[in-house]
Formats: sequence, C-alpha cells, structure tokens
Amino acid sequence: MPDAPALRVFLTGATSGLGEALARHYAARGATLGVFARRQAELDRLAQSLAPASVAAYAGDVRDAAALTRAAADFLGRFGVPDLVIGNAGVSRGTLTHLAEDVPAFRAVFETNVMGLVHTFQPFLQPMLDAKRGTLVGIASVAGFRGIPGSGAYSGSKAAAIAYLESLRVELRGSGVAVVTVCPGYIATPMTAKNPYRMPFLLEPHKAARLIARAVARRKRFYVLPWPMALTGRVLRVLPRWLFDRLFANAKRKPRQPHVD
Repeated sequence: MPDAPALRVFLTGATSGLGEALARHYAARGATLGVFARRQAELDRLAQSLAPASVAAYAGDVRDAAALTRAAADFLGRFGVPDLVIGNAGVSRGTLTHLAEDVPAFRAVFETNVMGLVHTFQPFLQPMLDAKRGTLVGIASVAGFRGIPGSGAYSGSKAAAIAYLESLRVELRGSGVAVVTVCPGYIATPMTAKNPYRMPFLLEPHKAARLIARAVARRKRFYVLPWPMALTGRVLRVLPRWLFDRLFANAKRKPRQPHVD
C-alpha cells in the first residue's frame, strides 16, 4: 500500500508558543509547511531548525490582508492547495475602557484575533472549495466563553472568533471543507507568562499541539483542551450572571499594555 501523501499546512503565528509547537509537530510528521509570522529573523531560525522538512517562510502581520494574500499565492503556486490552514496568530493584553490610551490596544487585539482569521482563511478558501477538501482551523480560547474583567479586548475578540468560526462552519457544510474551532485553556507561552494569577491545568506547548493535531485530524467541530478545562468551561457558560459577577468582580487582572506596534 502506498504511503499517504504528506500534509500541506499553512500556519500563522508560527515562531513562538503554540504556533511553533504546531509547526514542529507537523514538520516531524513530514508535512510541507508554510509559516507566517511578523519577525523575519525568528522565521529564519524556525525554518532552519525544521530541516529537512520543506518550509516556506513568510514575514508579515495578520492585520495586513495584502501580506497574507501574497503569502497564500506563493504557497498555492509552489505546493498546491493546503490540507490545513491554521489561524493561530493572537495577542492578549489587559485593557480598560475608561482609559483613552488603551483604545489602540483594543483595536490591535480585535484586528489580530478576529480579522487575522479572516485574512488568513480568505485567500485559501476558494481554492479549497474548488478542490472540495481541506480544513480551516481557528485558535480561539476559553476566555471567549465569558467576559473576563480587565480582559475586555481579549475575551471580546475570542468570543467574536468563536462566533465567526461557527458561522463559517455552517456556511461550508457539505462543501468538503471543514472548520475546526479550538479553545485552549492555559498554555505555557510567552503570552501567558505575564499573567499574575494562578493558571489551572497549564499545558506545555508540545502537548497542546499534539492534542490539537489529533482533534483536527478527526475534524472535530469544537474542541476545548485540556479536558478538565472543557468541564470548567461548561460550568462557566451556564453560571447565572449574578453569580458570575460576584465570583469574578475581584479577580486578579492581566497587566495592561496599551502601547502597541
């Protein structure tokens, strides 16, 4: 029996944390990778470390639709229609609405975490529809289940991402193109390292990547990891508002970072 063809994977936010772990996971299994991130030097480091895997590196910001359109055109021209497109790029910052200096941070978080998914998927979707195959994977968060105080931008953006991905999944029903929404709990990454509160069920990135890849292979519609966080998430979603307000009113908050690049 001939070997199964290698996966073709395009991945954003690939140079650190979960994104890098996903890139390493798929490269170790012989995938052809397109990796997209903002820092060229880090992309070069990643590509070299993944040898002998076939890797195409693209520097750009997911807020820039044109940059992703160019990257997608190059990937499609060189490797064909991808099997997986993973929208992983994301940012998290503490924000407070009454502070005018936090407005740019709100904008950056929403543009990265929501429009970044749209920009990532859009140039690949028609070729995938024409081929009647492939999977779009959006990395959301359990933080999108309820509004966490001090994290209005992050929680709001992840809630929007969850709703967007669900809309897209239903739109594509029967097309051959699947949509998988992934909602991680806490993962040990540079983004969570600054959190001043306890992070239950903290996962190492390589373990999270393995769990996510397994869920993607099964084309799960909605996946929360790890499983204890899935149970916690279910409880959070059904808590009465009065009880949620009382429990979270005095919770420790993510540090603010209003100045964005």
